[in-house]
Amino acid sequence: MAQVEATTERVVAADAEAVFDALADYSGTRAKVLPEQFSEYEVREGGDGEGTLVHWKLQATSKRVRDCLLEVSEPTDGELVEKDRNSTMVTTWRVTPAGEGKSRVVVTSTWNGATGIGGVFERTFAPKGLARIYDLVLDRLAAEVEK
Repeated sequence: MAQVEATTERVVAADAEAVFDALADYSGTRAKVLPEQFSEYEVREGGDGEGTLVHWKLQATSKRVRDCLLEVSEPTDGELVEKDRNSTMVTTWRVTPAGEGKSRVVVTSTWNGATGIGGVFERTFAPKGLARIYDLVLDRLAAEVEK
């Protein structure tokens, strides 16, 4: 099984602490910035960063829906890690300063891909599709924190 990785990044016109706090706010901001590809959003434990357990369904394509149950940790400052209990997917959000009143947000998802010809297609197309979805999340996040 080959590992598949999708990465998206954006510079946001808000300080890193405000951006991180918005991302870690699973009870409020996070639900507001998720596009239509996410459904059945529910915070099951916690709601603010470390210790949060959150559920959603991610519709990556018209036929592909992932049922995600994510455990959130904060291994280092400015970093949120979401580990899916239902799959091998791990999504890491890193927020770092990027100059006066700006921050860089990098989101990376990795998972064990399928084998055979299906795996070839997954490694080719899934990262682009997921990157498009996370671009939407980052657009909405920027709109929320740049108010």
